Amino acid sequence: MDYKNTKAASTTITYDKDFIEAPTNNIYEAITIIAKRAEQISGDLKSELIEKLEEFATYTDSLDEVFENKEQIEVSKFYEKLPKPTAIAVEEWLEGKIYHRNPDVDSNKE
Repeated sequence: MDYKNTKAASTTITYDKDFIEAPTNNIYEAITIIAKRAEQISGDLKSELIEKLEEFATYTDSLDEVFENKEQIEVSKFYEKLPKPTAIAVEEWLEGKIYHRNPDVDSNKE
């Protein structure tokens, strides 16, 4: 997923509890689902960042030499400006983009 084009807020905002819990009718279940999605997003962003930083990495044998790599700094600054994974997950939740199911409820229907 392209997290760079998300409409998620980059600052803290307050959400109506009723909107958050509406899909599950349980605020705790909704928050758990959002938290799990935020962990997935965080992992995706971290691996993407590491991959991009590796492109510009310079390896030296000496620990005394420290190079300031401007490309790595720019990439890092870009990722720091992105909305936090929790904000992205909440936005996805409110837009109905997160698939979820409760196995206990689903097994009772059979």
